Amino acid sequence: MDNQLLTLSKIFTERLFRIPDYQRGYAWTEKQLKDFWNDIQQLEVDHNHYTGVLTLEDVSEDVYRQWEDDRWIIEAKSYQPYFIVDGQQRLTTAIILIQTILERLQLGQKLNYTDRKDIQRRFIFDSKDDGISRSYVFGYEKDNPSYEFLKTKIFCERSSTGRLEETVYTQNLEKAKEYFLKLIESFQQPELEVLYRKVTQQLLFNIFIITEDVDVCVAFETMNNRGKPLSHLELLKNRLIYLSLKFDAPKYEQQKLRRAINDCWKALYHNLGRNKNQLLDDDRFLYTHYIIYFGKKILKRFIQHPFSAVRSYGIDIDHIDYASDLLEKHFVPRNVMSNAPIAEKVTLKDIYRYVSSLQDAVEFWYKIWNPFDSDFSDELKIWLDKLNRLDRSHQILSLVLVFFQSFTDEKRRLIFLQVIERFLFTNSIAGDPILAFSRHYYNEGISLDGSLNFTIRMMNEEKITKFFHDKIEELLKKTDFIQEIILRFQAGGFYRWTALRYFLFEYNLDLQMHSKTERPKIFWPEFTESKKEYITVEHIFPKQARHEYWRSRFKGLTQKQRRALRNSLGNLLPLSKPKNSSLSNNPFPDKVDGKKCSVVGYRYGSYAENEVSKEKEWTPMHILQRGLLMLDFMERRWGIKFGSEKDKKKMLGLDFMRQTKLLTKTSNKHTKD
Repeated sequence: MDNQLLTLSKIFTERLFRIPDYQRGYAWTEKQLKDFWNDIQQLEVDHNHYTGVLTLEDVSEDVYRQWEDDRWIIEAKSYQPYFIVDGQQRLTTAIILIQTILERLQLGQKLNYTDRKDIQRRFIFDSKDDGISRSYVFGYEKDNPSYEFLKTKIFCERSSTGRLEETVYTQNLEKAKEYFLKLIESFQQPELEVLYRKVTQQLLFNIFIITEDVDVCVAFETMNNRGKPLSHLELLKNRLIYLSLKFDAPKYEQQKLRRAINDCWKALYHNLGRNKNQLLDDDRFLYTHYIIYFGKKILKRFIQHPFSAVRSYGIDIDHIDYASDLLEKHFVPRNVMSNAPIAEKVTLKDIYRYVSSLQDAVEFWYKIWNPFDSDFSDELKIWLDKLNRLDRSHQILSLVLVFFQSFTDEKRRLIFLQVIERFLFTNSIAGDPILAFSRHYYNEGISLDGSLNFTIRMMNEEKITKFFHDKIEELLKKTDFIQEIILRFQAGGFYRWTALRYFLFEYNLDLQMHSKTERPKIFWPEFTESKKEYITVEHIFPKQARHEYWRSRFKGLTQKQRRALRNSLGNLLPLSKPKNSSLSNNPFPDKVDGKKCSVVGYRYGSYAENEVSKEKEWTPMHILQRGLLMLDFMERRWGIKFGSEKDKKKMLGLDFMRQTKLLTKTSNKHTKD
């Protein structure tokens, strides 16, 4: 290995840099950018800063001869092409910063006595005969989605394809440029010159050139244990590319597999980063797909006879080390060798099938997490959205992934989603932890699906739907079901109930459906957003009930009774707009109007707020009345029977109230708005 200590200016002398396909994309976020910027800011004018190791690999002639845009600069100007094995995050960041400095220069303005074009020629691109042909000094391989994005969005060059694929990595590139542009927007010429000198002359890199006797994929995996850790999905791509070179197969077969791996990872990072407001975790997806794809194999470790024993004792799925299984046991060099044991052997076709399955799955995965940006029917979108709101765990949505990949009949899909939603809600009432669902799903799901190979032949859609339906009925028919619920909510009320926001949102949707306008007034992201000292679920009778209005209407009650009323279901209200918690201590008439509180009053808020605003007073009887009304809705909506009115009062924690005459009838009709 060649070992040198060089500045960026010297590194970018007659060298061409490409980030190879086995590398991850640009992964730095604001945390790493801040550290990089702070290092530069603290760097004194007469000092250097050791930035780290830059590991390079020579690009062979048979590879770079395929680079049509770059052959001229390699052959005519003797530029040496290199793949960046380690250090691409730091190098990419430095180049983005240099580009932002260039963009701050005025037309004809020089930087440290150097023309803008000369700086651009050294670090960004060179032009053949000063024409339109470009050779980018630093960049990605051309089939990488980040190649076109870097050229267009970062270097401000014209797109040659007209297509920009966005991924998590391209978003990071854009955010890095925005970050630096904001930092230097007020810099004048002297400050820009100091910054440019620090970046190009005072950052020192330790250069290593890998020789032919070093396996570059193994070197990459080892070296990238430093800095921001690679995700398991990123490591897996490198490993599969490495294994593709180890098969005793024709070169065109190896190349086809490598293209399939690259195409798969393009699709993965496109879909995982497609919604900028809700990035999907790559390792969570990989874990979910692992459970589905290798389900039969996993199950055999735990039980010998899945269909007879699986329901007797559960699989502790959360303790399955999927990363170790994939990277240390399954996709390892010894398993691709010709003498590998048959049970462990991995063929070229096995890897091809696996990456094809990953690519198919991630497209469904995106749609399931983002139903309103999918081609599903409106009904399916609505019910997928309900599942997203009720529980966003990967256990739930991985079951949906299996089902949707296996069965295309819309009616079956809809029934399935409705049953799962009811199952989850019923379990939330009963207090069963989500782990119970996890066990039910994986025990049933794994034994039914076997392994995912485009279709899951062993799985029957009616059987899996019936399984969850039967589980609900089994729970509802328990002799002590009502008593368990009563004891649960009597103890702590409804305010800490995990499904409270989901229930209040659904209750408000029902009121909306029966209103004259049907205009949404609550939006889920804002409703569930947690802000210090701001609330989205209000105690109508407040926690700090010091005002005379509340003291006079709740007098004669013990502290325990007041607490029960405060946290009872009928006293909890979904707000259309979050508001400061201190404002909720105002008298009821002020809350309805909102003017004295300087907030949106109940009269102008959500449909549930509108319903409450029609009351002239708010007393213990109003809390009981509304609580019974809401339990009636819960019974109708989810098909749950809570017993007599006496049982419901106990469940609401208000059985100490003797008077049951209601101020208005608790009928099935909702007030029109």
